[in-house]
Amino acid sequence: MKDFHLSFVVTFVCLAAAGYWGAQSGYGVATAIVLAAVLGVMEVSLSFDNAVVNASVLKDMDEKWQQVFLTIGVLIAVFGMRLFFPIAIVAVAAGLSMTDVTGMALHRPDEYARYLQASHVGIAAFGGMFLLLVFLSFLFDEGKELHWLGAAEERLARLGKLDSIAIVVALMVLLAMQQFLQIDATARLTMLVAGVGGAVLFVAVSSLDSLFESEEEGGAAVATAKRNGVTGFLYLEVLDASFSFDGVIGAFAITRDVVIIMLGLAIGAMFVRSLTVHLVRKGTLDEYVFLEHGAHYAIGALAAIMLAGIVYHVSEVITGLVGVSFIALALISSIRYKRRRAVEPETA
Repeated sequence: MKDFHLSFVVTFVCLAAAGYWGAQSGYGVATAIVLAAVLGVMEVSLSFDNAVVNASVLKDMDEKWQQVFLTIGVLIAVFGMRLFFPIAIVAVAAGLSMTDVTGMALHRPDEYARYLQASHVGIAAFGGMFLLLVFLSFLFDEGKELHWLGAAEERLARLGKLDSIAIVVALMVLLAMQQFLQIDATARLTMLVAGVGGAVLFVAVSSLDSLFESEEEGGAAVATAKRNGVTGFLYLEVLDASFSFDGVIGAFAITRDVVIIMLGLAIGAMFVRSLTVHLVRKGTLDEYVFLEHGAHYAIGALAAIMLAGIVYHVSEVITGLVGVSFIALALISSIRYKRRRAVEPETA
């Protein structure tokens, strides 16, 4: 439980702050605490697959960058993605200043929620495309030695020999949606621009390691360290941001109070990070070999849900259950795989 000590401390502080805010705002102490706790649980359930994928990246980082992810990364996730970024989106969409939008969020939460909901097309297209590329890059990775879905997955992985196949498929999906979805022209343009933006960001973050390449053997170790640290950290933060988009918007179905939303999601974000570090330190991904596969398929499902959410409303409960189901199936497959491997030497 050592990896979760800080999470419990943050939970206590956030719940205390929620209670204080509830007393000051007239929301009610007990109500504010319960809502913050519910939001925290919701965030963890929606982001468990995020923790597994984070762990697959974080395991290649040294202890220093793991701590940076757990400290500075939390501040970025909580105050940046759960508070500042939604306010910035509303400010751009409404043509207002950050100060005016902050006042709106605190004193006119219903109006703030309407503006945020109105930005859903762009948010869903941007985050959905980024997550879709995360999934497709894994699916078309010809370097994978294990294939959860057997021959079908192995054949798809061979397509990775084609340069930029993931980008091509993702852009084809975006163009098909832009062509066939029953939405107005303004929403189509917003979806197209935001979707391309998500793809550009994925390519940019994934390509950052080339900045640290060195032909000199002496600089190779330093280059690798920088690549694992800086690039990995930025990739994890963008991945977390993509996961947080729907969580922030979905939180308004529970409460319109942005302070309680931020505190509740902060609890969930902290536990996701602690879970990520725990998975790395315990070597869980090495022990349960298909967990990473299940997490990436869950990300693919989340990307599909976010993109479909441009037209159709999908309950956060369904989103959470889909992710948990993939993780559970991957865990069962991993256990069976371990048992088969244990029996093979005896039968040989």
